Order: sequence, then C-alpha cells, then structure tokens
Amino acid sequence: MTEEHIDTLLAQIGNHFDQQTGAISAPIYLSTTYAHPKLGESTGFDYTRTKNPTRDILERALAKLEDGTHGIVTSSGMAAIQLVLGIFPQGSTFLVGRDIYGGSFRYFDFLAQQGTANFRYFNNDAELAALLDETVDAVFLETPTNPLMNIFDIEAAVHQAKKVGALVIVDNTFLTPLRQKPLNLGADIVLHSGTKFLAGHNDILAGVVVTKNDQLGEKLLWLANTTGPTLSPFDSWLFIRSLKTLSLRVDRQEKNAQAIVAQLKKNAYIKDVLYPGIGGMISIRVKDSTKIADFLGALKIFSFAESLGGVESLVTYPTTQTHHDIPQEVRESYGLTPDLLRLAIGIEDPTDLIADLEQALAVMA
Repeated sequence: MTEEHIDTLLAQIGNHFDQQTGAISAPIYLSTTYAHPKLGESTGFDYTRTKNPTRDILERALAKLEDGTHGIVTSSGMAAIQLVLGIFPQGSTFLVGRDIYGGSFRYFDFLAQQGTANFRYFNNDAELAALLDETVDAVFLETPTNPLMNIFDIEAAVHQAKKVGALVIVDNTFLTPLRQKPLNLGADIVLHSGTKFLAGHNDILAGVVVTKNDQLGEKLLWLANTTGPTLSPFDSWLFIRSLKTLSLRVDRQEKNAQAIVAQLKKNAYIKDVLYPGIGGMISIRVKDSTKIADFLGALKIFSFAESLGGVESLVTYPTTQTHHDIPQEVRESYGLTPDLLRLAIGIEDPTDLIADLEQALAVMA
C-alpha cells in the first residue's frame, strides 16, 4: 500500500492501537506507573513522565505529520520553547526574528538578563544573513510572524546557517504541517503552540517539538524526561481527538480568512490589511486607533480574547495583550503600533463574520 495521505493519517490517529478490544477511540491511560513483568524487563512503559501510552500515540502522529522522527508534547507552547533552548549550553547565541510572540520575547529577555543566553534580532532575510557568523548557535524563526504576518525564507535561512554551523528552529504554529513543513526545508527543529491550530478548540494547553535529527531527538527526549514538562494523558487524548479534524478546520479557516481579507481591503476605516495569502490569521491597522475600544465593544460574534487557531473567531489587541511585555519603543520601531489588531479566524459562516466586523468598524465613523 502507498503512503497514506495526510487526511487519512489524521482521521486514523489512535485507531488499531488497542488490539485487545478493538477500540476505535484510543484509551486514556491514566496510570502514572507501570509494573515490570520481572527484573530487567519492561513493557516499554515505566513511569508516565518518561512515556505514556496515550501520549505516545499523539507524539508519533505529530512526528509523522511534520515528517520527523522524534516528537515530544509538552504542557504549553512556552514549555516547548524552554525545552528546545534547554539543549543548548549556557552562553549560547540565538538570532531571532524581531516580530515575535510577546511571551517568547519575555522569556528570551529573561534569559539574556540572567546571562544564560544571548539574543540578536533581525527584521528580514537580508538582516539575518548579515548577522550570521560563527558565534551564532541557532536561528529562531516565526514565519509568518506574529502579528505582522511577515514571511521568512526558511530554505535560505538554513543555507546561510549551515555555513556557520548554526541550527535552525522554526515555530510553525500559524501554518501547521498542512501548509508548511520546515523540516523538509532543512530546519533542524520545528515547534508549535499546540494550543492553537493543532488542538483548535480553545480547551487544551499544549506544546509540540519535532525533529528528524536522531542526536537532537535523543537530547530533547532526555531533557523532557529529566525536567518533566509533561502533557497529561487526558489532554493528550483530547489533542488526538482534535487532530482528527485538523484538515477540515484549517481549510475552512483559511477560506474564511481569504473572504474576509477581500472585504476588509474595501473598508474605509482600515488603512492596512496584513495577510500572507495563506492560513487563518489576519492583522489590520485601523485609521483611528482612539476608536479601538468602541470597535471591540461593538463586536457580537468575534470574541475579544487572547489566543488563536480555535474554531471560534477571536480579535486580539497586541499592544495590551499578547505583546505588552515588549517595550513600547521596541515594538513600535518594527511596526507593532497601537492601531494594529489581530484577527484569528474561526469556522463560522464567513458572511456572518464579515457582517460583524463591518458593523463594528462602523462605530469609527
């Protein structure tokens, strides 16, 4: 039989796992510890921090989705970033895209202040290439970026990084492996806030790390077992359930986003629409930032909330929410200005979403 298509892989996660009962929905293994048949023997499961049957199903599926060989799920997206940076020695230097999630910046800034690691920032592919030298240990990319939706050339970054022996880490949260596979473009490690599109229902907090480099994979597995950023069996099962509809959700979110972008570009109260042409995330700049509170208050379907990637449409104000920890002068220097709003598009009817945005924007008159 030929290799399964990705939609089949998603729908079949966990099926055929329980040979004894034939359960279609994989069981939730809540046990924290597992009996050994006898001295020196193991069932493959000893302690759930190290390995859990439910989590193992999920990690294998996520690794396969990203065309990797080692998958690790964590208790949050930030735990995934902490795990990845933890495999580097103290004093390592990272090149990071300037337009980045505020929580990531907060953590990187903390590490820099502690003297644990060094961080340099770049705005585009040319700046990245100019800053890369033998002192750099890894490049950290979000692409598209959050929230300005800039695209980086992963293959070009990999090509430049390999010249100086640096690794490339890609946060693939916004596009998922359905739209972008960084490992196939040469990246060494791909990570996700699994909370977002992968889980997709605003009810699970999770992170994902995948690699196809055996040496990196063993380091990551060792550190995950040692430090214990473990996703619970029940959340792992919820994650499996959610992944089964990933393709359907992402297709609908992207289709909705494209329809919304076409309408927003015609709206008199918007001066910029930032959309990379792919995915379900949009940012807009409004002409009158003093009316943002009125706009948010007028929304009826969109929820004013942090996060993204769920079935419900959300609007976020990065200045006071997701990116508040980035100093004002820094975020405004690269275009994250107080007139910017981020839209996370859900699976609702696009006509209703467009109508909601237009009636709320009308309060800016």
